[in-house]
Amino acid sequence: MIKLIVGLGNPGQQYDKTRHNAGFWFVERFGSAWVTEKKFNGCVANVEIARQKVQLLKPLTFMNLSGQSVSAIMRYYQVSAAECLVVHDELDFEPGVVRLKQGGGHAGHNGLRSIIASVGSNEFNRLRIGIGRPSGSQAVADYVLAAPSREDFGRINAAIDHVFEHLEALVTSDIQVVMQKLHV
Repeated sequence: MIKLIVGLGNPGQQYDKTRHNAGFWFVERFGSAWVTEKKFNGCVANVEIARQKVQLLKPLTFMNLSGQSVSAIMRYYQVSAAECLVVHDELDFEPGVVRLKQGGGHAGHNGLRSIIASVGSNEFNRLRIGIGRPSGSQAVADYVLAAPSREDFGRINAAIDHVFEHLEALVTSDIQVVMQKLHV
């Protein structure tokens, strides 16, 4: 069962529409009232999904230090890595592709790297939202910190909509079952 959903991104208006904020876009879709919590160094909200209380978190530490915020809220609410879902942008998938994954490495994603180091585990669940790769010689950092095209943004939003169709199962069911539904 998922008790904590973390959306990764960078705080600040200048980053709102950037690809790196795909995790923020996901958790903001809940339409919840967000409260800034200094003890977590993040914005938090509470939602109920399938009669289960779920915490939402948007770290305010910037991507590279996300683990500080995630580990603080996990300790406070005694959430295990297996009960945590981290939602993040994924370069290896085209815009509009979403994939669930249990555990694994950071694959160069600095937010995941920080969480693994701070939490002391890589066994958390991940919802990877495809943003595609830069073309030509564009630097990855420049690409993820830029806004997607209107077409790519539409694909990313459609992918998020698709996940929300399976949200109850995602929170209450075996992740493997939900993978089969999402990875169609």
